[in-house]
Amino acid sequence: MTDPVLQTLTPVSHDLGGFEVRRVLPSPSRTMVGPFIFVDQFGPAVLPAGTAMDVRPHPHINLATVTWLFGGKYAGAIDHRDSLGTFATIRPGQVNLMTAGSGIVHSERGPEAERAAGPRLYGMQTWLALPDGREEIDPAFEQQTDLPVIEDTDVRAQVIMGTLWGRTAPTTQHSQTIYAEIMLQAGGAIPVDASADERAVMLVGGDGRVGGVELEPFALAVLAPGAALTLTSREGGRVMLLGGEAFTTRRHVWWNFVSSSRERINQAKHDWDEGRFPKVPGDEDEFIPLPKVPNTIANP
Repeated sequence: MTDPVLQTLTPVSHDLGGFEVRRVLPSPSRTMVGPFIFVDQFGPAVLPAGTAMDVRPHPHINLATVTWLFGGKYAGAIDHRDSLGTFATIRPGQVNLMTAGSGIVHSERGPEAERAAGPRLYGMQTWLALPDGREEIDPAFEQQTDLPVIEDTDVRAQVIMGTLWGRTAPTTQHSQTIYAEIMLQAGGAIPVDASADERAVMLVGGDGRVGGVELEPFALAVLAPGAALTLTSREGGRVMLLGGEAFTTRRHVWWNFVSSSRERINQAKHDWDEGRFPKVPGDEDEFIPLPKVPNTIANP
């Protein structure tokens, strides 16, 4: 019998002062799962009163970011601003898709109204590489709140992107993508769609098993392609399912830039260093400088 889990990717953790971020993609042994080329999980955390997450303006190219916050005890919010003039408050249960395309700048900060009590943070940020021929599309931002929910007695699944369990999210797909949050009560079970080229699951709370294999908390379990598998939990758990179309062209990652072309990334580095990216209206005074040594790099 084929092992249901091809490989398990262990995240690298970073303490950002009050909350922990666990980065599992890109990793030394694997760069992508479907279009997903960057997977960060953060929290659960309650930040000290008077503080907040403050990610200063920074650039992206040739990718789309997906921000997803979890509900429950650690439900929080993030204020998003970008160089298109967008202002949006990100909350649990809604997907926020920012397409960088030819280039965008954005910031992510804790809402002022939540700082005094100590903001709560618990969620995911992922990047999707844009497919060949679409890497340089126009930048865009969308926020979707009417997402499909599949419920049974002991399972609740929300489709963030793509088609799963016969339901399709309205979120724009630049390539075939699946992404969902699954909440399992004690004894809960749900089938994992087998049609995607590549699939992976991450246990972000409680306990879970896939195809009988125990899931490690916050690790990314890459699943065998085409295998009919079931996700289960003994005591209850929260699991993220992600994947989609396998890319045949290599993608390079350097800091916040993703591209099929090293030359395009080098151009973006020079453009940011020389101040040629647009400003973020309402957040023009600060920015993150180009790092000498980036904390995210793959296929340099």
